[in-house]
Amino acid sequence: MANISVIGAGSWGTALALLLYKNGHKVTVWSVIESEIEMLKKEHEHKDKLPGVKLPDDMEFTTDLEASVKDKDVLVLAVPSPYTRSTSHNMAHYVKDGQIIVNVAKGVEENTLMTLSQIIEEEIPQAEVAVLSGPSHAEEVGRGIPTTIVVGAKKKATAEYLQNIFMNEVFRVYISPDVLGIELGAALKNVVALAAGIADGLGFGDNTKAALITRGISEIARLGMAMGGKVETFSGLTGIGDLIVTCASMHSRNRRAGILIGKGYTMEQAMDEVKMVVEGVYSAKAAMGLSRKYNVQLPIIEQVNAVLFDGQPAKQAVENLMLRDKKIENPLLPWDEE
Repeated sequence: MANISVIGAGSWGTALALLLYKNGHKVTVWSVIESEIEMLKKEHEHKDKLPGVKLPDDMEFTTDLEASVKDKDVLVLAVPSPYTRSTSHNMAHYVKDGQIIVNVAKGVEENTLMTLSQIIEEEIPQAEVAVLSGPSHAEEVGRGIPTTIVVGAKKKATAEYLQNIFMNEVFRVYISPDVLGIELGAALKNVVALAAGIADGLGFGDNTKAALITRGISEIARLGMAMGGKVETFSGLTGIGDLIVTCASMHSRNRRAGILIGKGYTMEQAMDEVKMVVEGVYSAKAAMGLSRKYNVQLPIIEQVNAVLFDGQPAKQAVENLMLRDKKIENPLLPWDEE
């Protein structure tokens, strides 16, 4: 049995806390929001973000960050990506050398272009940082619906240790050394999912969705490999797998926000309506920063940025994508004759 704290009591943090408890571990859940912790203590259910998923009576809930961090075997960092740096900074003083932190949020920091694990390593250099990602909506994990994910870590022993902690008969865990590729796939698929939602909001169909998923993973892989990620990662669970589920499911806050934008909502109005952090909005500008830094074209993500931040009509963005210069689908495939 491991002694684990989940730092962040949103839908994903809550679902993982229940999963880890059912696996026989001692679990503490922390949130900075006092009213959220009081609700969890009283109701043993996150009625706002994970309704219908009951939490055990002996699960601990607290706002005491020091008590949540000290002497724990594993810290699961589940705060939304915009709060990863500030939360890591506040945790740093309590983290011991070699303590394992598993980041489960998805995003890229806009001003630094750092992945979330890079941020944690900068703020808490004494920690051993890993990531957990894949096609895994909290609403389904909380209900015990079969799910597969990937744990990424620099050390194989760390990845295997976490694999044993998280894995059970409904939550299959693979391991990978490609932490960077895992994080980039996880962050950038949210931006493409906004595009998929926008297309849904405009009333487009399956053909459009398939095009966005297919060309979207091409963009993600192109940038990811330029940054040092591995092509195998982008064809796996945290690449095409996570992209498919996020573009297709109504559990996806990014797709839901995109649908509203396609129907004419502003980005701010859509985020207010979804009532949850829409990670793709925060990663969209960062993705364009990475595009410029590594000189990689990201046409879908570029058009999402134009809609979100420049006031471009969503329908115009689709037209811009359709009327781009003619291309070869895969320039690496040779012709028999010119």
